[in-house]
Amino acid sequence: MRFFKRVEMALALVLTATLLAGCVNGSNSFGDSSTSQMVPGQFSQLASSKTDAAAVPATANIDQIATGSIASAANPADYRIGVLDTLDVAVLGVPDLNRTVQVNSGGGITLPLIREVQAVGRTQGEVERDIAAKLSKSFMQSPQVTVSVKEYNSQKVTVDGAVQKPGIFPKQGEMSLLQAIAQAQGLTNYADPTGVLVFRTVNTKRLAARFDIRQVRAGKMPDPKLQAGDVVMVDESSAKTTLRDISSAMPLTGLFSVVPLL
Repeated sequence: MRFFKRVEMALALVLTATLLAGCVNGSNSFGDSSTSQMVPGQFSQLASSKTDAAAVPATANIDQIATGSIASAANPADYRIGVLDTLDVAVLGVPDLNRTVQVNSGGGITLPLIREVQAVGRTQGEVERDIAAKLSKSFMQSPQVTVSVKEYNSQKVTVDGAVQKPGIFPKQGEMSLLQAIAQAQGLTNYADPTGVLVFRTVNTKRLAARFDIRQVRAGKMPDPKLQAGDVVMVDESSAKTTLRDISSAMPLTGLFSVVPLL
């Protein structure tokens, strides 16, 4: 009987060692070791529709990401207003007409004298010209109107994976990668800080970039600005999750058992 207990214990230890070795030397939990070959901080085009990133030449470097120069609408003047966005509307010389308004579910904003103006899907300049045209019809001559987006509530960023609170978060103004992770209440104990991926669609192309959060926090790598629609995926450390799974599967007496001598 004691002999069989020893054999059983030896097999358990061999299995544990094998699993740990596979975790350290194997691929990450995204299912493709090619993600580890991505150049940190660079966007690469995905070779397929899979969620893992392929090791292909980068299409943009970290400086472009940080400045937002690869955005399809990086210039605020080109931004298309969405539902629930908050706008600041100002009419030069007429402070009583200045308003901070939110775009309603119908896509419009309500202003004094001219009532509702359509805003969804239009740029700030287009809304400015529409308001000025309506004011000039009956109330003012050559009004100078300024419209600016105060809160980008229609913009969303998704944070998933090994974070405390995965979810979809509103992008109100500028949002960096660290800020998005903070919105998700930080990384879990099983997160791999070197395996943080940002997925982005630019001109119908699916791109991905890998970041090391430790380097970003230490200031060794820029904290990239996120865009609406970005998906942040935090990978899990295979070694940590394997230890967790092993420990949860073992009896409550502990990982190691006392084997009596013959």
